[in-house]
Amino acid sequence: MKIRLSIIIPVLNEASVITEALTRLQPLRNQGTEVVVVDGGSTDGSQNLALELASRFVRTSKGRAEQMNAGAKIATGDYLLFLHIDTQLPENADLALAKVFEAGAEWGRFDVRLSGNQPLLRMVETLMNRRSRLTGIATGDQAIFVRRDAFERIGGFSEMPLMEDIALSKQLKHIARPVCLRERVITSSRRWERNGILRTILLMWRLRLLYFLGTDPARLATLYYRP
Repeated sequence: MKIRLSIIIPVLNEASVITEALTRLQPLRNQGTEVVVVDGGSTDGSQNLALELASRFVRTSKGRAEQMNAGAKIATGDYLLFLHIDTQLPENADLALAKVFEAGAEWGRFDVRLSGNQPLLRMVETLMNRRSRLTGIATGDQAIFVRRDAFERIGGFSEMPLMEDIALSKQLKHIARPVCLRERVITSSRRWERNGILRTILLMWRLRLLYFLGTDPARLATLYYRP
């Protein structure tokens, strides 16, 4: 089964990594996968670097949820995959997606591996993957994929400054449980290593708890992005 897949990538000031990341996607693009880059107002030249390597490019206001919604709006694929610029898809990701969608999947995500070599990161990624299987909640680092009609049925991402992936998962769970692929994406551990692995674990647990207790996502974003 050959599917019409669109990969949607939100970016903001990612000139240092965008060329390498988009170059890795060119084999998929050459086989018909659409690569949509959505810039949230970069000032470092990211736009110029992306134009030759993307199938489609659009600028929006800053905000990952708004950017991904804008990308979905201009994408032409029947199946959407939302990819962070610092996350690398596994080999033959398109074949894995074609297989699960042909089997009737509505949405899902990949397992994740953090890029660093510290042993504690292995525990972190294992817990992330297991928790996701248990709860049916996916995070953006796991490269969420979804049928376009299901995405449109729930109105896309809620345009909030943080936790938009959690909100999307909760809405999609009303349609179906996610397919949790064993194939792994590799996502950058730069934030974990820069801010301290244990400190980041505690911060993410705190943010998740506060979100489920009803804290304003704008407040959560302030905590998350605080230097």
